[in-house]
Amino acid sequence: MKVSIENININVTGSLSDGMSDKEFFHFCTENRDLRIERDANRQIYIMAPIGFETGNFNADITTDLTNWNRKNKSGKVFDSSTGFTLPDRAVFSPDAAWVCNDRILKLTKEQKKVFAPVCPNFVIELKSPSDNIPDLQNKMLKWIENGCQLAWLIIPEKEEAYIYRADGSIEIVKGFNKKLSGENILPEFELDLSLLK
Repeated sequence: MKVSIENININVTGSLSDGMSDKEFFHFCTENRDLRIERDANRQIYIMAPIGFETGNFNADITTDLTNWNRKNKSGKVFDSSTGFTLPDRAVFSPDAAWVCNDRILKLTKEQKKVFAPVCPNFVIELKSPSDNIPDLQNKMLKWIENGCQLAWLIIPEKEEAYIYRADGSIEIVKGFNKKLSGENILPEFELDLSLLK
């Protein structure tokens, strides 16, 4: 079944009503690959603006650092911002960068790996772009943690702030991009130098 953006009506909130199966939703996203698409637990679809030049560069730096760490550590896999994950609450989110441990990956079938795999990353990074709304991103970070993410960073370049969300429910705010964020016990020895994002 071919599903395109023309077949769905946008409502006043800017989200889309979703009566699609998981398979149809995956095909909808692949048919509209130029769009950034997510779906929440209530099966509302959100279409987001593409990121700009500066945010794209920041995103590349972050993913590169995470990939370099993982190549030495080899305890999981790194995913970029084009990867969708189906969470336990049925939301489908695409973080700007993610890491999934080998134990979680081993539980996936070959078929599941070809679509939006039903797995929550152990670690995610969300990088605010100028078109993003901070309260919406903060709510999304809570959803990551509720669904099994162990460590999540929300980075806000224009305010030079980072929010660290942990599995125990704690939230730490780091002010100033002259600091480094630690992967703690989830990503041992991984650090992100926030000065890269200045």
